[in-house]
Amino acid sequence: MELPQLNPDLPHLADVVPSVLSALGVAGFDGPIPLPEGIAGACVLLIDGLGAELLDTYADDAPVLAALRGRTLQVGFPSTTAAGLAAVGTGCRSGEHGMVGLSFRLSRTDVVNALAWRPHPTGRDLREKFPPEQIQPMPTTFERAAASGIAVSVIAGAQFSGSGLTRAVLRGGRYVGVHALGDLAACVQSAVADGGFCYGYHSELDLLGHVYGPGSTAWRMQLRHVDRLVESIVEGLPPGGLLAVVADHGMVAIDPAEVVDIDACEPLLDGVAAIGGEPRARHVYAASGAADAVLAAWRETLGRRAWVVSRDEAIAARWFGDRVGDDVRPRIGDVVAAARGDAGLLRRSSETLLSALIGQHGSLTDAEQRVPLLLAYG
Repeated sequence: MELPQLNPDLPHLADVVPSVLSALGVAGFDGPIPLPEGIAGACVLLIDGLGAELLDTYADDAPVLAALRGRTLQVGFPSTTAAGLAAVGTGCRSGEHGMVGLSFRLSRTDVVNALAWRPHPTGRDLREKFPPEQIQPMPTTFERAAASGIAVSVIAGAQFSGSGLTRAVLRGGRYVGVHALGDLAACVQSAVADGGFCYGYHSELDLLGHVYGPGSTAWRMQLRHVDRLVESIVEGLPPGGLLAVVADHGMVAIDPAEVVDIDACEPLLDGVAAIGGEPRARHVYAASGAADAVLAAWRETLGRRAWVVSRDEAIAARWFGDRVGDDVRPRIGDVVAAARGDAGLLRRSSETLLSALIGQHGSLTDAEQRVPLLLAYG
């Protein structure tokens, strides 16, 4: 089976913040994505789950976003929120920042959910046992920018303030907790008008895509609200202001006929010590000496439903970027399974809520990998 490759001609989500900070004239940042000079205040606004294919398909529901449609980015593997936010916050690929999935192994016994910073699939808070600043120790783009003297703010849901993922990959800016679209727009406008840099985040489009499916009526209604959010911010951009709208991944609707329930499939459990990731991108951690047998069993059982590779093969294919740190390598499964088409690798017994979702993401398909870069100037 020929393995998919990331497109070397497409910019990466990790390139966005360094490019915007370079355009702002912040010392120490290069601009892989060309932007005009003379920017006097900027926001990178991340709309969780806004895939390029979805925006193009439902452009009539988002005329403002569609009018800004320009370059397409790729988000890298896995195409999931923890990795995408880390790419924005560090300017690096997952092999360097180490957020290699929704959940991954941090010790011989602990598989950690990176969004909740708890054991996966459930358990007590792990911020004390695994301090986020140690799990992701590289300086963030926000820390580096603030050290250069520019005002930096992170504008996102109040419930995410101080979370493990926030501390790991979004630290360094002043955290502004918001509650709805109105104060998100107002706070972004204020930060840009003051000549600073801000990162803004909206999560509900992704949520409704998971629950009702991407392209569902509920999802399309939320897309319309997102379009109005962006319109409101664009209308308030001052001269020299920049708004860059991006996303962390796209999404696919799982076909029930293409679902495999790992928890009910004995060949997928033999020799397996732990399983991480999510239904479209799995990390499989083998018991001692069983890695080759687990790889063979997963390949045979899943067949055309997934690309199934060893850790070394995934790294050699550059799924996690050009560089994989020595501390990151053990977080990647002995076996990595990336779903193809609209298949789902569920765990209905141990991941009840996650397995019930219609919309999923994480893999290497264009629908999940490609996101828009929408640029508006004051």
